[in-house]
Amino acid sequence: MASKPQLPLVVLQQFRMIYGSMRHYFKEVEDRCGRSGSQMWILQEVQRTPGLGVTELASRMGIHQSTCSLLVEKLVTKNCLVRSRPHEDQRRVGLCLAPDGLKAIAALPGPAEGILPAALASIPDVVLQTLYINLTELIRHLPGNGSGFANIPLADMAKQQSEDDE
Repeated sequence: MASKPQLPLVVLQQFRMIYGSMRHYFKEVEDRCGRSGSQMWILQEVQRTPGLGVTELASRMGIHQSTCSLLVEKLVTKNCLVRSRPHEDQRRVGLCLAPDGLKAIAALPGPAEGILPAALASIPDVVLQTLYINLTELIRHLPGNGSGFANIPLADMAKQQSEDDE
């Protein structure tokens, strides 16, 4: 008779389920939309707030402004975004959806930011606070300082792993 898996192994399997679900979702986003999850998140934020600037966009996504600028530049080049200057403030550059951006948004299978942020937003605050405390403790036990990963979009992490697997 096989023994029950030890708790650390069961928790590891839970992390695998989360990561696998996330990778599967972002692959579906890319297959349907022709853009990465990070790019789709940008398009969705610009759809929600036409004229949005790169600084505010980076803040909403929790990523560094230079990372956001690079993603925006790719989307402008691919005719998904257009830069515009409002008449009232010619110094400010805002972003608007271009035709290919509208097509990509229409193909989204769910939230552009991914299924994990949506799942986290749907659980009760007390559960989220407990998860925060427990994950903080887990991170404290990891070797090195992984804080640099905190500002990388999950879609980019999942995509990088997929490319490394090939």
